[in-house]
Amino acid sequence: MTWNIHGGIGPDGVLDMDRTLALIRRHKPDILAVQEVESRGRGLDHCGFSLLRDHIPGHSRPAETIQAHDGAYGHMLLSRWPIEHSELHDLSHPGREPRIAIEARIATPAGELRVVSAHLGLRHRERQQQAAKLAALVRRGSGPMVAMGDFNEWSWRGPVWRALGRQMPGHTRLRTFPARFPALKLDRIFCRPASLLGRNWSDRDGRHASDHLPIVAELHMPVRSAP
Repeated sequence: MTWNIHGGIGPDGVLDMDRTLALIRRHKPDILAVQEVESRGRGLDHCGFSLLRDHIPGHSRPAETIQAHDGAYGHMLLSRWPIEHSELHDLSHPGREPRIAIEARIATPAGELRVVSAHLGLRHRERQQQAAKLAALVRRGSGPMVAMGDFNEWSWRGPVWRALGRQMPGHTRLRTFPARFPALKLDRIFCRPASLLGRNWSDRDGRHASDHLPIVAELHMPVRSAP
């Protein structure tokens, strides 16, 4: 599951992380990428990173792209299964908001799954460079892999699609933004091989808790041969 939670603020302007957590719990994702996690100036009751970590069982890896004296902002990868290794990769573009990709190897019951989660920039040239770095990460290894997050890709012919589309042929095609009347496919799940991606859908109830809809997908891990 991937979801830009907009800091827990819904279209009504109310900060309510309970709505966010309730929707996540409903889907019970084994692997979850969450963007726009906010803890600056929130206090313990609404602290995004710690709240997600405390209420979603399993393992986690945060990427705090902006740090302040009273908290941080960024995105987060959570997994029901152990994260055997994780690494943060700087995707920042000069003069723009800092961006970081999370790369992780997750020990699923069906074998290792490589996962990359990211929240890319708004400008075309910025995303172009960030997408090239993501593509390089994909090429580094073999085996089943997922790249997911908010790619801020406005066009199906944009830099993210051109960089990742051929290497990760399985991908979602769901409109997620704006949540009330979704028209743009800003959020995606890319998979390699294509057969890894199974049934996938968005949840319209997400419009009550964020300006993006979440995407949920089933993954069909390759069957491991017997030892």
